Amino acid sequence: MPVLKLSPKQYQDMVNAVKPGPAIWRNVLAAFLVGGTICAIGQGLVLLYQSLGAGKTDASTLASLTLVFLSALFTGLGVYDEIGRFAGAGAVVPITGFANAMVAPAIEFRAEGLVLGVGARLFTVAGPVLVYGIVSAWLVGLFYLIGQQLR
Repeated sequence: MPVLKLSPKQYQDMVNAVKPGPAIWRNVLAAFLVGGTICAIGQGLVLLYQSLGAGKTDASTLASLTLVFLSALFTGLGVYDEIGRFAGAGAVVPITGFANAMVAPAIEFRAEGLVLGVGARLFTVAGPVLVYGIVSAWLVGLFYLIGQQLR
């Protein structure tokens, strides 16, 4: 059997010639539809809670809590993973994506126990986001305070 002598660049060029390209328009459409649907559901929940007598702020809070609960529930049932496979970035709408990022590692490591599994892994993905968000907010508040004192 003859052996082809190819440089890494020649091999990569051959691979790129036969490799199918990404379905960009399909991915964009799926992300838009699923992300938009999640946002529309959130708005629908706000309107529902307002119609039940909640004020705008309370209705928004209740809608956020409902979306977090549903995201965590669907993550636990394995449904959110399927939505994510279909929608890609559309499933990472901030509040539902964050809830998914919190719950998924905890579920994955639940066999290790409540403390070393669920408790230790709960903030694996979301922890750095929380830390940097809290530190940034603290620094902005500190700079604001210093600015007010210098006036």
